[in-house]
Amino acid sequence: MFAPKEIIRVLVAEDDYLVGKDIARSLKGIGHQVVAEVANGEQAVKMACKLKPDVILMDIQMPVMDGLKASNIIQEKCPTPVVVLTAYESLETVQQAGDMGVGAYLTKPPQPAEIERAITIAMARHADLMICRNLYNNLEQRNKELEQALVEIKTLRGILPICANCKKIRDDKGYWNQIEAYISEHSQAEFSHGLCPECIKELYPDMADEVLDKDEELS
Repeated sequence: MFAPKEIIRVLVAEDDYLVGKDIARSLKGIGHQVVAEVANGEQAVKMACKLKPDVILMDIQMPVMDGLKASNIIQEKCPTPVVVLTAYESLETVQQAGDMGVGAYLTKPPQPAEIERAITIAMARHADLMICRNLYNNLEQRNKELEQALVEIKTLRGILPICANCKKIRDDKGYWNQIEAYISEHSQAEFSHGLCPECIKELYPDMADEVLDKDEELS
């Protein structure tokens, strides 16, 4: 058993009424669905974002907005495979179309077999483009995260001048800072103050045993 042929939903943007109807007839003849027919680039953008077709057949020369500009806007707003339709084959036009995200082109009047082939090519190229775009966006996001991490991370390096008595640290400008203030400024560490057992015994000899016993119970 052969799998049934996939029905592709097509938006046709063509300002010449007869050419548009001929293309729509060819599409239906090869088993595809024409979801809408529009006559200018502005309508093409609107209907592409509204109907989400599988592919767009887009005339280049249209009123209000030309097909290349419409294709560019569509790729930004609602990325969709595009096949451009042109009366004259031009290398410059083809290059422009490629820059706008167009996947294939047809010279008018197109034959059904040519339409089928162009749609297949445009959809395949569009899928590859979306993969590349997603990879690029993920890479860009990772780069931003790494840049932010590098901004946030501060590392202490080298020899720190520290007072042997009060334990203050001298910074690059020659000022002496409390050790916790210096470390907080140059790293992500935060401080919670307390007393070690030796200092408790030295400062509070009468209460030291009781305090240390409570600390042991809590720990």
